[in-house]
Formats: sequence, structure tokens, C-alpha cells
Amino acid sequence: MTLLLYFLVHHILLCSAAPGQWSILLKTIGISAMHMQLLPNDRVIIFDRTDFGPSNISLPLGKCRSDPNDIALKRDCTAHSVEYDVSLNSIRPLMVLTDLWCSSGALGPDGSLVQTGGFNDGDHVVRVYKSCDKCDWKEINFGLLERRWYATSHILQDGRQIIIGGRRQYNYEFYPKRSKNVEVISLPFLVQTYDQGIENNLYPFVFLHTDGSLFIFANNRAILLDYLKNKVVKTYPEMPGGDPRNYPSTGSAVLLPMRIEQGVVEVVEVLVCGGAPKGAHINAKKGTFVDALDTCGRIKISDPNPKWVMERMPMGRVMGDMLLLPNGDVLVINGGSSGTAGWENGRNPVHKPVIYKPDNSIGSRFEVQNPSSIPRMYHSAAVLVRDGRVLVGGSNPHEQYNFTNVLYPTELSLEAFYPSYLDPSSSGLRPKILLSTTHIKYGKKIVMVHGLPPHLDMKIGLSDNGGTFFNTHSFSMNQRLLFLDRDNITKVRRKMGVMWWSVVAPPSSKCSPAGIISFPSAKISRRGRLDTR
Repeated sequence: MTLLLYFLVHHILLCSAAPGQWSILLKTIGISAMHMQLLPNDRVIIFDRTDFGPSNISLPLGKCRSDPNDIALKRDCTAHSVEYDVSLNSIRPLMVLTDLWCSSGALGPDGSLVQTGGFNDGDHVVRVYKSCDKCDWKEINFGLLERRWYATSHILQDGRQIIIGGRRQYNYEFYPKRSKNVEVISLPFLVQTYDQGIENNLYPFVFLHTDGSLFIFANNRAILLDYLKNKVVKTYPEMPGGDPRNYPSTGSAVLLPMRIEQGVVEVVEVLVCGGAPKGAHINAKKGTFVDALDTCGRIKISDPNPKWVMERMPMGRVMGDMLLLPNGDVLVINGGSSGTAGWENGRNPVHKPVIYKPDNSIGSRFEVQNPSSIPRMYHSAAVLVRDGRVLVGGSNPHEQYNFTNVLYPTELSLEAFYPSYLDPSSSGLRPKILLSTTHIKYGKKIVMVHGLPPHLDMKIGLSDNGGTFFNTHSFSMNQRLLFLDRDNITKVRRKMGVMWWSVVAPPSSKCSPAGIISFPSAKISRRGRLDTR
């Protein structure tokens, strides 16, 4: 399972722009967006549960899902998954047979979505979606060895997908399987981070380190795992304060943008923000909604003796999403300011996103953005698309769709957040990619042609899953952004209104797993491949 790569060119804006804008794309997509994934062809797969009853969008004429295991509706002629076409701003209903509630996923080597697990009859299922005008889900029963519900998926350097944890699963497995004689591998760390009766270690935060190991954060602690030897090679200190950050206390996390310098990534950092204090989930179930955490922890996981550095956000946030933007900033969006995740357990929506600027000094990293008018609480989602917008959907803290007489009605709309780099006043500063190398090899030169901006203060980055991550439950799986060494950026020539550049690709699949590449451009859209040859 290899990553989709998103080739980005941007520059440092010289003017100050508005702090983000909003627009409604569609008042209803028929379902509430619990899970979202961008595909290489600018289409977004969106899906919800299947076991709550009918949705608000019908399947194509004559199609119905018959499921004797469904606890709400045995025969269902409505869709619980849709494909959103970014360019056309339109949706198409899809047929999914088994329940994919609280599941995980990642992109395969051909750019198709390989989606794993779920609930009830879907907890051992692997589903594959390869987009075309008439494509639909293909389901593989018992593609998983264990029940995967609230698990995390991550792409590995060899292209496989590792699926870690899940409810009452203290282990991991791989997909695809290399042989029939495979086993589920125990991970005691998930037992050690389990809060009795609460858990707080579901949907663990997982990132591929540049040495090929996996950074895994659960509850309030983290390890570095050599998954090939099933050996913990480093144990990180507990995050100060000791409060839980994973589901249902639900903070969020990102692997901060990395820089390749002379063929090496020397600094690898993780940022974990928000969540809920100890005991907040039990209190919420009793009707007391404790204020969410306003703290973030930042740690250099590449350091020999790593330590957490704590910072404060402008407001507390639980169930928020953290997304890497193409300019290297981090967007914190969605969620509430009290309570926890779970049915009816959250309160006080946070309407204002926040931008985190990793390169600024502590105390000047956060910028509050303009608010949305729509609460995005439990079971909301957000993804970055190739034109730089952030699509936001979902919010349904109820067991069924409920639109009346509740604090936070089920939300079926899809809206877009426009970061300040998309402000119209900056449109003349953005170069347009015209042409680029389509077959990229590790450590080799990439040639790119773009239109001339007014100045040449530019950075070039590769974002594998920066725009194509799998987002659900406040975590974007496989999100990653690499800035290429500016010292290795060489101007080739400036002629006929265009600029030619050459840059050096990432050194190995440990830095950037192989996969399909998309080149965004106002004029053309090209596809290529990053491979290991």
C-alpha cells in the first residue's frame, strides 16, 4: 500500500491576508461525513455507519443492501457512502455492504483506497475503492485476522499497511498478507496505556519515523517500535500533566513538516494538541462537561534524549482535527471546548479554527481564524484538497440521524475553509505548475516548470498524504510533508515567461513511501510515480 504524493510549490507571502474564509459547498451530501479520503483524481470518498437506519440519499434505482446482521434496518435502499467530485462540486451515491463504522484506511500503490475494519459484520472486512465514473466498493470478507474497530492504519516503507489496535485489540497486523501463515502480533504498550472502563488509547497516533520505525502515541505516552522485530527501541517520557489525548478523550496529532538537508532529515518532530482531562469521559456520561485541554506537547522524536515542550492554544479543544497545510502551517479545526467524544458527550462547539506556525517562537505560533457558523462536533471530519482548500463535513453525536430538538443536529452539509494563502489579494503571487518530471526516483533530480511569480522567494515540498490522508475521529492517518533542501534548488533557466527548476527527490522510502504523484495546476493535471528503483 503506497502513498499518493502531492507535489506542491509555494512561496512565502509578503502581504498580510485575511485570517481564513468559509463557504458552503453543498447544503446536503445525504450522509454525515464520519470518514473522508481524497483520491488522486480529485474525488473524495466520504462514508458513515450503515447500522443506524436510512440516510438522506438513495442508492441508484433498483439497488438495495440486504443485511440480516444490521441492527437497525435489514433491507436498506439508501447510501451510506458517497463520492464527491471536487471539480464539479457534485456527489454520487455508492454501495457499501458491511458496516464501516469507526474504521481506518490508507491509499494503495495504484491510488485506490484500501479501507479496513469497522463494526458488527464489517470488523474483519477489507474494502477497496478505485475511483472511476461507475466504480463502487469491492469488499474482502475476513481480510483481517482480528476485529478492527477504532484502529489506526499506516503505510509502511515497503508499501504494506499496518493496522494497530482497536477496541479490545492489543496487537497489530498487516495488509496485504505476505503468506497464509501470518499471525497477529502482540503489542503490550496498548495494554499499558489502557484506562480501565474508559480506554483512552483507541485510534492511537502513529507516524513512520525516518529510520523506518513507528512512533506510536496512546493515552499520554509514546514508544518507538521496530515492527519488523516487534521490539520497542525507545520509550518516550510521559507528556507533562498526564492527561489522556486519544479516543474518547480525543485530541489530535501531526508529524510536523520535515526538511531534507544534504540528503538527510535530521529533525523529526511530533505535535499533540487538545484532548480532555483525566476523568472527563466518566463525568460527561454523568452530565458534567469538563473543560477541554488547551495544551499542546511538541517533541523531537529524533533526539537521543527527547523531552516534551508544552505550549498553550488560544482555547481548549476536544475532537479537533489537525491538518498540515502546504505552506508548512498546521490547521486546528472542528471540535468542542468541553466534554469528550461519544454519544452526547461533547459541549460548546469551537467555531474558530487556529493556525499553528511551527517555525515561530513559542508564544507567537497560534493565530485565531474566522469562524464557521456550523458546529462540527463528534463524528466530523476534514481533508485538504489539491487547490489548497480544506473540506469540512459531518457532526453527528447521536445514535441515529436527528435533526430536531437536540443541541447539535445531525449535519449533512459540506463546507470549505480557505486559508489566508488563498486570499484573492495573493492570487498573483502563486506560481502555476506547467510541467514536471513524471517518474521520480529516490535521491534523483526532479525538473519542474512553472509560470513566473513576481518574486523568487520560494520553497518546494513533497506532500505524501498531505492532501490524501484518511481522516476520522480527529486523526489524519498517513499525513506527511517534506520540504526539499533549498540549497539543492537550482535555477535552470528563465525564458518565455516560465521558470525551470531542478530539485532532489527524498532519499528513501523511509522518508517518503512510494506511490502515485499528482501535480496540481490551473492548466494541466499530470500524474507520475515515486518508486524505489
